[in-house]
Amino acid sequence: MILAAGRGERMRPLSDTTPKPLLPAGGKPLIAWHLERLAAAGFRHVIINVSHLGDQIQETLGDGDAWNLKIVYSPEPPGALETAGGIARALPLLGAQPFLVLNGDIFCDWDPAQALTLALRAHWAHLLLVDNPVHHPQGDFSLDKNGKVGNADGDRLTFAGIGLYTPQIFAHLDPDRPARLAPLLRQAAAGGHLSGERYGGQWMDVGTPERLYELDRQLTEPMSG
Repeated sequence: MILAAGRGERMRPLSDTTPKPLLPAGGKPLIAWHLERLAAAGFRHVIINVSHLGDQIQETLGDGDAWNLKIVYSPEPPGALETAGGIARALPLLGAQPFLVLNGDIFCDWDPAQALTLALRAHWAHLLLVDNPVHHPQGDFSLDKNGKVGNADGDRLTFAGIGLYTPQIFAHLDPDRPARLAPLLRQAAAGGHLSGERYGGQWMDVGTPERLYELDRQLTEPMSG
């Protein structure tokens, strides 16, 4: 699942007329980088939730045939349902097995094929964590040497916006009401139900025009020599 329903307040004025996942970086929409990597990794079915300017997303991406994918859309009401609420709304489309979720407004060169080999065992979710960026120095979660994600203070890492989830973590939520993801993850971490890994490759939370321009520069400079 790719999360693409948010309003993108920090990306205004660009997001006033274009949904954030369709903003271009490196010559293609942000979300296209996800679709390409998912297809290359062997994924075939992708759910995309939509709300703000969602018609543009559906018109641009269509049924996913351009990427050899089958895209199904999960519409949300105006204002959207927050991250966990959007996932809960899409559960009937996602099925009973663990599923991968990616934020539509990040760029990351992590290979999604790794998700296909993860066994969650007793865990409810597996999170990709990255070193804290300048704009989020406090981080989100701790990670111990055994790969267990916790809420401990001290050395913390930032949630990358990429996670493998079991449906049970969202099953109790009302699919018609907004719900945030962070409280659910913190509760699961407190119960010892989260695993995770630190990723040291390229990652960016493309939340502002400045970061979008910086990502575009990083992606286009190698191409120009």
